[in-house]
Amino acid sequence: MNLNAFVFQAINGLSAASGLFLVAVGLSLIFGVTRIVNIAHGSLYMLGTYIAYSLATKIGGALGFWGGIVLTAILVGILGAIIEVLLLRRIYRAPELFQLLATFALVLVFNDAALWLWGPEDLLGPRAPGLKGSIEILGRRLPTYDIFLIVVGPVVLLLLHMALSKTRFGRLMRAATQDREMVGALGVNQAMLFTGVFALGAMLAGLGGALQIAREPATLTTDMNVIGDAFVVVVVGGMGSITGAYVAAVLIAEVKALCIALGIVDFGLFTVNFSKMTLVAEFLVMAIVLIARPYGLLGREQGVVRSVAEPEEPMRPATTAVKIGGLIALVVLICMPLIAKSSPYTLVLGIDVLIAVLFATSLHFIMGPGGMHSFGHAAYFGLGAYGAALLVKWFAAPMGLALLSAPLVALVGALLFGWFAVRLSGVYLAMLTLAFAQIVWAAVFQWETLTGGSNGVLGVWPSAPFESRPMFYYLTLALAVIGVFLIRRFLFSPFGYAMRAGRDSPLRAEAIGLDVKRIHWLAFAIAGCICGVAGGLFAFAKGSISPETIAVSRSIDGLVMVLLGGLQTLTGPIVGASVFAVLQDSVMRSTEYWRALLGGVILLLVLAFPAGIVGGLSKLFTRRRSAP
Repeated sequence: MNLNAFVFQAINGLSAASGLFLVAVGLSLIFGVTRIVNIAHGSLYMLGTYIAYSLATKIGGALGFWGGIVLTAILVGILGAIIEVLLLRRIYRAPELFQLLATFALVLVFNDAALWLWGPEDLLGPRAPGLKGSIEILGRRLPTYDIFLIVVGPVVLLLLHMALSKTRFGRLMRAATQDREMVGALGVNQAMLFTGVFALGAMLAGLGGALQIAREPATLTTDMNVIGDAFVVVVVGGMGSITGAYVAAVLIAEVKALCIALGIVDFGLFTVNFSKMTLVAEFLVMAIVLIARPYGLLGREQGVVRSVAEPEEPMRPATTAVKIGGLIALVVLICMPLIAKSSPYTLVLGIDVLIAVLFATSLHFIMGPGGMHSFGHAAYFGLGAYGAALLVKWFAAPMGLALLSAPLVALVGALLFGWFAVRLSGVYLAMLTLAFAQIVWAAVFQWETLTGGSNGVLGVWPSAPFESRPMFYYLTLALAVIGVFLIRRFLFSPFGYAMRAGRDSPLRAEAIGLDVKRIHWLAFAIAGCICGVAGGLFAFAKGSISPETIAVSRSIDGLVMVLLGGLQTLTGPIVGASVFAVLQDSVMRSTEYWRALLGGVILLLVLAFPAGIVGGLSKLFTRRRSAP
């Protein structure tokens, strides 16, 4: 392509940067002050697109379009304030990641609410009144509305800087970002401050979504797509840096635009389709930035933080009552094929639950005792699944060899990704793991000659003697029990105690001679290896595998399982995975709007057990025993 076309595409990328900046800067403000990882921020953006579409089409004309954009921002801001007052204010004392569970439930509720109100079809708004034309730049036509969007980003950036530096509310926001406990000690009404910040962040998300109705359709998949991009922008720019968010939005939008501009490039020995790189471009940028500069482009260097919640009691071996309960549960599971003879689907659900337990316990191993937040654990699940499936497809490998390869492939991936990840902490570590997972997803999705692309790998069925469902169930049960047992043995070994020491006080741990990074790297490897077993079992249980196995949604499901059961308990991920898998299956089959119903159930559990199901029950029993 010529230079003019290349420059034109770069200019066009700036219009996309403005929308990305608006949603990302709102997310950054909310996290900086409230410390909430707001997964529902993408849903607020999505609702902004739908509300603005309705106002523009129902009212019509300039008033409906431009007035609708302003009104949409206000309405979404009010919705954000309601969410903060009615839900989030009740769980501020809960662990930070547990608040993520509440916002994930909101994602499910808002998605089905949009489905009920606007239907499943994509909705494209009218062209902007007064800006319907285009101008010629470098021999190409650029829509006038895109030029307007290019200007919006810097204007909002300037207004935010003025608000933060010139107003009392802005100074309080900056102070709370640095030390919110001290702000409360000085007599500031933190509740009102948090509500105002959440409303402002929601308003910016709604504005960003509303501005896109003339360029992109309103669709139900917008929420998860946007929140991933927004997190990338916030982390690349640096947590708490508004200018960094804008710089990162421009950088990522330009990288995507230039990938489209390059198209298919022939390097002689091989050909690269850069247009497909748009699926993973932002995550590649984030991985490179975080490896080179762990606190983002304009962020401030932070100390290593491994602690995930309030101080917890030391982990102790299971009590007699817990051992008896576990033995009873194991006996019931062993007898399940006999109990479920009249209901064959029960075994299918049982296999799904056992795979979920293995997945969740491996994630809990690095999140709870290790204190390392991972948003990309599905990468190792997918590597294990594809490792087993591809051996069967291309080499007609026996089932035993394929299952053996699953944890080995996942182990290699965990060793590679973990080496980089353990050098970070907090949200930066979580987002780097997400970047690696998305890179794996993109490779699987695009490498069609090997992985089958979007079609995946078909015909991966168990062989004798596990071709019958009861026998495969027993195989899954045996591997799940072994995996959980090994994790518990690791946790109560010197390695497990060293891992928790590195989580609670890295400096003290290093002072007594522990290599904290190496210990946590090995923990990543162990978790990835066991997760690979779950992936291999999943491939044979379903008979096929596709890129959805590595999608962000599966990683989020794993987080939900761990947090639902309780982050600070060893039995938490087992209970959380079982409850979530059963709830998801039963709710999906009961109603079309299963996401909203599932989200509502999760919200009730969040409010009733802010420390997780097992954690909440444990505290309840402790209070009863100590009561006179």
